[in-house]
Amino acid sequence: MTMPSMHHVPGAAAPGFDDLQQAAEWFAVLQADSASDRERRDWQRWLDRGPGQRAAWARVEAVAGEFAGLSGWPARRVLEQGADGRQRRRRAVLRALALVPMAGMAGWLGARTLPWQGWTAAERTGVGERREIVLADGSSVWLNTATALDVAFDGPLRRLVLYRGEVLVSTGHRDPAEMRPLVVDVPQARLTARGTRFAVRHAAGDRVLLTVFEGAVEARPAAGPGVARTLSAGQQAWIHADGVDAPHAARGSDADWTRGMLVADGLRLADFLAELSRYRAGYLGCAPEVAELRIVGAFPLADTDRVLDALQVTLPVKIHKPLPWWVSVGPGSGASRR
Repeated sequence: MTMPSMHHVPGAAAPGFDDLQQAAEWFAVLQADSASDRERRDWQRWLDRGPGQRAAWARVEAVAGEFAGLSGWPARRVLEQGADGRQRRRRAVLRALALVPMAGMAGWLGARTLPWQGWTAAERTGVGERREIVLADGSSVWLNTATALDVAFDGPLRRLVLYRGEVLVSTGHRDPAEMRPLVVDVPQARLTARGTRFAVRHAAGDRVLLTVFEGAVEARPAAGPGVARTLSAGQQAWIHADGVDAPHAARGSDADWTRGMLVADGLRLADFLAELSRYRAGYLGCAPEVAELRIVGAFPLADTDRVLDALQVTLPVKIHKPLPWWVSVGPGSGASRR
């Protein structure tokens, strides 16, 4: 039997939570060597119900493609397709780069459409990894999970280029004569530090979050009307290529990830799980029925499975794990969805 390979279509509706859970459970059934022909026919009928099921199956395939060593026919096929696809995309990008005039890359934001730079960044962390680096001027930079960063101190600026992820920067001047500005370049803006401690985080929707803990940071949008905005200690704001949103109050706990902790003070369960998902590979979802439950506490990022186990003790929820890399949190009395 040939299993269809699904691909996300830009603009298509995102699959619903129930469809995603059913897709994951079907994937678990079909990857087992004991899967019967009847189960495969039932899966095919489920898949043929409509675009919601096909979109959900494509999502599961995409997550499966990030993992190696899964047994069973469907998983092997998905993984093989995923690896080949990534290699083809990488070769296509490199071929395209060969056609780009180097003069067009000279601007300080010229790297924003070149994803390969994140692959080759000098400083990188994997999913769930955090570490600190000390720069030549004494500044320290913490790299959060799945972060890629380059450091360029060989020009008129002390320049950091953040391609993905999140950093916390504490500026320093090891040499009193070292007065070159320290900047962080992201696709959306240039951020200039003024004797400060601040964090920069990439987020969905082509935006970054700037949080200032000490001093001040000037944010100058890349494609805006040329008006910069300066954030002071205790402020944070979303930054887009064409502007900076109005600042709002930052929380001191926003930097607790450097201590390996995720702190929640009345956070919605859906938002808590979205944050926790940054520190573990695979899928972590939240059922709509429990999304509004509130979380309070400090949780260790080094063991996300332990955090999930704790949720079952403190909240009326149940952890569903049909696959090692697919986890969802639903109502405590929830039944199987297959």
